[in-house]
Amino acid sequence: MNAFILFMSLAIAAAVIYVVFSMLIVHELQKRNVKINFFFLKLYLPKYAHQYKQITLQETGKVGALFYGWLVSINATWILVIVGFLLR
Repeated sequence: MNAFILFMSLAIAAAVIYVVFSMLIVHELQKRNVKINFFFLKLYLPKYAHQYKQITLQETGKVGALFYGWLVSINATWILVIVGFLLR
């Protein structure tokens, strides 16, 4: 298997995980009565993730686990894409 295809496949998997974590964060914010702008969701997603971080930090004294999953998955996506293109 070509290294480019391998890294792009892993990047797609990481992107899917990012979308799942994003949806879970938005759902958690909605449960806490935070107004979500769905029209500009892609633009405001980092803002919502950091709001989730602040809210969970205030509630429990620790950052919620969804924030770390969101952060790792988006960074993994970028790294895998870059490595894939470098190995091409």
